[in-house]
Amino acid sequence: MTATTKPITLAEFLKLPETKPASEFINGQIYQKPMPQGKHSTLQLRLADTINEVGFPEKIAYAFPELRCTFGGRSIVPDVAVFRWSRIPFDADGEVANTFELAPDWTIEILSPDQSQTRVTDNILFCLKHQTSSGWLIDPEEKAIICFQPNQLPEIKRQPEDSLPVPDFLDLQLTVGQVFSLLMLGLR
Repeated sequence: MTATTKPITLAEFLKLPETKPASEFINGQIYQKPMPQGKHSTLQLRLADTINEVGFPEKIAYAFPELRCTFGGRSIVPDVAVFRWSRIPFDADGEVANTFELAPDWTIEILSPDQSQTRVTDNILFCLKHQTSSGWLIDPEEKAIICFQPNQLPEIKRQPEDSLPVPDFLDLQLTVGQVFSLLMLGLR
């Protein structure tokens, strides 16, 4: 991620055109996220699909990839932002709103090569301070997932059979091995 040098306000940031890859506003600075690579993109899409297979049919929750979430003076773009259905903003036409001015219920970040683990962890912790119930930091190179929950120390899950904490509003059970098996794409 690269940062701006001159601080700006959140209102000024939100008036700027979107960038590819997305930029985030943190503590008066703009940071551009790195361009996702193969493992990152695959995990992001397949994990969101896995969550939506459970959460969408019964309108319990929905996983949004690369959704801008603006709250608490920040504007961040988690790799996957999961919202309970009752918290998803809809417009007057009943369609999903464009603007999400709230923290996700579950935030998932996938570490990219050359990405600052500190900044990504800071965003997850910021979400937890704003009522997010769970956060994951997935490290594809280490084949590890750091799990964050409010008022608890983070846990690093590395073993394929390690069960991962999932918010209680979803009837979903995942292990480290299942998450990283999403990278296989059935090609082996």
